[in-house]
Amino acid sequence: MTAQPQDIPLFLDLPGRTSAYRVAEVRPQVSGIVLKRLFEEGSEVDAGQQLYQIDPATYQASVQSAEADLAKARATLKSVEAKAARYADLVRVHAVSRQDYDDAVASLDQARAEIMVAQAALKTAQINLGYTKVYAPIRGRIGKSSITEGALVTANQATALATITQLDPIYVDLRQSSSDLLRLREALAQGQLASSESGGGAPVHLSLDGTAHLYGPVGTLQFSDVTVDPDTGAVQVRAVFPNPDKILYPGLFVRAQVEQGMQKNVVSLPQDALVRRPDGSALVWVVDAQNQVTPRPVSVSRMTAEGTWLVTGGLNGGE
Repeated sequence: MTAQPQDIPLFLDLPGRTSAYRVAEVRPQVSGIVLKRLFEEGSEVDAGQQLYQIDPATYQASVQSAEADLAKARATLKSVEAKAARYADLVRVHAVSRQDYDDAVASLDQARAEIMVAQAALKTAQINLGYTKVYAPIRGRIGKSSITEGALVTANQATALATITQLDPIYVDLRQSSSDLLRLREALAQGQLASSESGGGAPVHLSLDGTAHLYGPVGTLQFSDVTVDPDTGAVQVRAVFPNPDKILYPGLFVRAQVEQGMQKNVVSLPQDALVRRPDGSALVWVVDAQNQVTPRPVSVSRMTAEGTWLVTGGLNGGE
């Protein structure tokens, strides 16, 4: 083969696990008896879809009581307003005392405040009545229901009624060795590597554990953490993948190839073209102008995901 220096993208093979893009635990916000369950376990639900119906009778009564209190407060306000208006005319001609007028004005302010209190109470009652209908907060696949019709639920209980998981897209959390990360940054600083043209959105290829073929859709690198796990010495990397067919589920063990940069002006050689000497150094057999082969020491940086060696020194183009 003829050596042809070129710029080769480098990929790092990393282990990881899938995790849900969003997870919502559905809990009641009011107490009562569940009258209906309005979904099928394991089905897809839309955001805003009603899932449960809690008995609304007591909350409807609370709304009616709050409406009556508001009407009473408004009726009281009309009477106090009329009295305050009359006293305003009478106090000018000294027909009533200044104290009586001040009491009338204070009663007017109090009546207006009572209307605001009644309005707030009515709003609270209406909100609680609305909470008797339990809706899905996100779109996704809903799991099993922890309760059935006739069960008593309480506001903000610890046990979720059901859990909704959004599977499309899906996260893949990867672990990169901190030593690999340091070597990568050193190579970038020394100019041995060029930064990926795709930057923070570097493409990520995924393969499922135990299978040789790659997962179809290509993901994108979302972020790399800035802290090192003291227990494992690894840095977390997160990628996001489209999952339209729901093939990936949270908790799967996967392996991903993440683009790390561009190795500049290197020769890619198959494994059988490179020989390792006892001291660990590498050499290749080069054909000279007289059509004879001689050993040539070379510098090797790493092996690619395809199983070829990247030679960074010792060979010239066309040899």
